[in-house]
Amino acid sequence: MPLNWKAGGLLLGLVFFLAVLLVKPIGVSTQFVILDGIIANAVSPQLVTETAGGYTSSNAYLAKSDGKYAKSVANPLNYSFVFVLAMALGGLLSAKLRGGITGAERSVHALWRANFGESPAKRYAAAFLGGFVVLYGARLAGGCTSGHMMSGMMQTALSGYIFAAGAFAAAIPVSLMLFKREA
Repeated sequence: MPLNWKAGGLLLGLVFFLAVLLVKPIGVSTQFVILDGIIANAVSPQLVTETAGGYTSSNAYLAKSDGKYAKSVANPLNYSFVFVLAMALGGLLSAKLRGGITGAERSVHALWRANFGESPAKRYAAAFLGGFVVLYGARLAGGCTSGHMMSGMMQTALSGYIFAAGAFAAAIPVSLMLFKREA
């Protein structure tokens, strides 16, 4: 049950509009930091502590912004963290509703196979490395890819348009170099 790109774009725009209207702009990479903090706090419970003024942490990153991240680690069932979990569950539900993902596509997609061979390990390593580089760069810039590009552009922030232009200026030539053969 493929979704027409126009209908998909309109639905995505509606979701972003409702998110900004009802809660706040969408951005998700901070939730990786929160997940790391939840795991670290489970191993070392003194990482996040409650104070009279809120929360703090022995980790400077979690303690910044008046303990905002430390509070999210201590109380992970907040809008942003649940939103990220819902995105993963939504992707799973969507795949199930359209009949699942074939075994071949689950590990090595046809386009990847045509250009780089059958190795799932190589595919997973490349996907992890690419995701890590993008996430690291976005966090280094003080935001996340969805926050900079999608939410930023939706709010007509100049930084969102600059980030989008830079992302496409890098992604298109890299894709053309990497994927010379079509599936």
